[in-house]
Amino acid sequence: MHNSFGRAFRLEIEGASHSESIRISIDGVPQGIALAVEDFEADLAQRRAGAMGTTPRVESDIPEIVGLVDGKTTGERISIIFRNNNTRSSDYNKFRHHPRPSHVDFVANSRWGEEIDLRGSGQFSGRMTVALVAAGVVAKRLLGKDIYFTSEIVELGGSRDRNDFEQILLDAVADGDSVGGVIECRVKGLPVGLGEPFFDSTESIISHLLFSIPAVKGVEFGSGFEGIKLRGSERNDRIIAADGTTATNNEGGLNGGLTNGNELVVRAAIKPTPSIALPQECYNFESGKIEPLIIGGRHDCCIALRARIVIEAVTAIALAELKLSAQ
Repeated sequence: MHNSFGRAFRLEIEGASHSESIRISIDGVPQGIALAVEDFEADLAQRRAGAMGTTPRVESDIPEIVGLVDGKTTGERISIIFRNNNTRSSDYNKFRHHPRPSHVDFVANSRWGEEIDLRGSGQFSGRMTVALVAAGVVAKRLLGKDIYFTSEIVELGGSRDRNDFEQILLDAVADGDSVGGVIECRVKGLPVGLGEPFFDSTESIISHLLFSIPAVKGVEFGSGFEGIKLRGSERNDRIIAADGTTATNNEGGLNGGLTNGNELVVRAAIKPTPSIALPQECYNFESGKIEPLIIGGRHDCCIALRARIVIEAVTAIALAELKLSAQ
């Protein structure tokens, strides 16, 4: 498996959902950046389970940081390790021959066979995103305190009215079902000109990383798909100041693959969790028949609830890659 990313800010991820640990190693971090366990807590807490609509599997997610000297980076590789303690691997044994609908079981087993560790969905699990959040903390520190990230769920279960969100979750949990959502991330303070004009455009690098997150099925910038309903005269962002500030931000802070100094706006669509409590009729490779599958186990009703900070983290990783590549 190929589990690495980047040329300047280089990531390599190891481990799996139910392995002993998950490790993310990072190369390219400049020396002298202070890092402590406490620096990771705020972002990791936003990903942690336990709230309504999230999985009952709760891990402590205390990072073990390797490669620092006197609490600072040295310019060499650093690694961040998370131990897996709360696992129930027996919940997943049957999925090799009776794969879950819209899940990775069938395709992963077809490619790698018995060699692949699919306990807890293995390396395809949302559990792996704890490593992305940790790398995002490092990326934000590298980008500097003048760059500000915010992210929020702007649509849940088909509704954009936040007053509906709690009831939508309650109904889905009661039904043993799941719902999807849309997460929006905004970044202020970016300089003009970050990115490249073609394969390594800002949109390309961010999208690449966003689609590495399990359950992301769509990405848009600025006005996105809604923007195609407008004429050019309505959608064009007019520059109204010498620093490049625009009257509107339909481009989402990007022109020609480069940041333009306005707020970067990106949204990601998160599909409903495939692992639901309702019985589903699907093919059983052992019996050769279509049979009811009852999944069981511990799963999120809505992945978007915990994915918000992951979207923010990978956006930061992409921007760190672009910043270091430009130096």
